[in-house]
Amino acid sequence: MVVKYTFAALLLAAAIPSVARAEDASAPANGDTTLNFAQRPHTVALVEVGILALPNAPISAGQSGGDTPFGSIGSGDATLQTGIHILFRVARDWAIGAGFLFGPRPTSDPEYGGASNLQRTHSRSYLSTGGELRWIPLHTRFIEAWLGATADVVIIADRFATEGPSKPTVFGERVVTLHTEGLSVGISAGFDWIITDRFVAGFGLRLAHWFLPSTPTCSPIGDCTTLLGSANAIGFGLTVGYRIPL
Repeated sequence: MVVKYTFAALLLAAAIPSVARAEDASAPANGDTTLNFAQRPHTVALVEVGILALPNAPISAGQSGGDTPFGSIGSGDATLQTGIHILFRVARDWAIGAGFLFGPRPTSDPEYGGASNLQRTHSRSYLSTGGELRWIPLHTRFIEAWLGATADVVIIADRFATEGPSKPTVFGERVVTLHTEGLSVGISAGFDWIITDRFVAGFGLRLAHWFLPSTPTCSPIGDCTTLLGSANAIGFGLTVGYRIPL
């Protein structure tokens, strides 16, 4: 269901330009093709690679700082994050669209369970999808700076796995995955470097607050979701994008 809504949001963001005019009469005739391009309605498709950190939410007492290509970050959880953004530039100073972010390599706690004769691991991964609005107040020949607001659906997956030799399924599943769903609102800021009229690269920073259920979901063997109530999230990453004119 969530995947269906995710693709629907991304398709909607990509389809909005079809209802806009191909030219903006307010575009200046000063010969600056980059600014003229930015002032006309167009779509921007961005790919992002970065880090998601939850400063106060480690996956366990013995696993703080998370696991990123740069080592641990802070005292909570932190993980690599990737995703895509599709934005419709409705005017020179405004863009609206949708984004999809997920962590392909979640932090894992190899000591979960505690018993030497029953080795178990626990990992927690994150997925978010929703809408975003950007205000772009600064324009130069090569740099644009923006401020934004986001509203997302957040899905957290707690995965518990039992290691060791294979057992018949009558003994139960080796992997148990429990999901937590919540809402997120946040603010963002960043800048884009205009490489050409079509290609852009940039950096973005997001601060968000997650609203989550206060009651855990548990499996029959006592594994429970580990992130409850609320959490603060910090995300930052590099982006590479392509601008599609109408």
